[in-house]
Amino acid sequence: MNENQMQFRNEANPGLTPHMNHGGHEMFDMHEVLSCAINVLDQYMIFRTFVQDTELLDILDRQYNFMLSQYNVTAECFSTGQKPGQETGTYMIPDMVPPIYGLKPAAPKKPNQSLADVKDAGISGHMLGLIKTHASLLAMAAPEITNPTVRRVVAAQVQHFIEMAYEIFMYQNKNAYYQVPQLNANDTQQMLKAYVPATGAPQMPTNNKPPLH
Repeated sequence: MNENQMQFRNEANPGLTPHMNHGGHEMFDMHEVLSCAINVLDQYMIFRTFVQDTELLDILDRQYNFMLSQYNVTAECFSTGQKPGQETGTYMIPDMVPPIYGLKPAAPKKPNQSLADVKDAGISGHMLGLIKTHASLLAMAAPEITNPTVRRVVAAQVQHFIEMAYEIFMYQNKNAYYQVPQLNANDTQQMLKAYVPATGAPQMPTNNKPPLH
């Protein structure tokens, strides 16, 4: 059912106006999505007071502004049940760089003993955790959303939160906060060759169930 058909159905049923075109499960999921979006924004605002590196500050501000715009779009279409006044945005990483593989010697990690111990490594780690969590929440919520407009708005944001997470990963990786070990060459080749594409047409079994009347 496309959006025009859904609109016609709403008009044909006075009890199903656009802003009421939501399932019960959807209501709870969307409240969780919007509440978590606010939490991420608020925590980014708090993090800003601790950031020292100008590059990380630029990432934080750019991501905050993008997330705020997506929160506004989501809140609008959820409350109205209709297409929002602006399109969902596209998050672009300004400079993509290849990851650095291998491990460098590093001091063991431990919990901070005071706020004086808060550093960019920890802040960027918190940012990455929040963005990954929200991407997962959006992906889990989208299939439960019955309103087609809200579902598309929520689903469209998943890939952009993935991009934001990768941007933070690149920053951490470049600064050796997030190191990436690799398997040795033989193990890597064996793992890469463990799966091959299926060839030929599969022989699907016959469905023997009688048709429903």
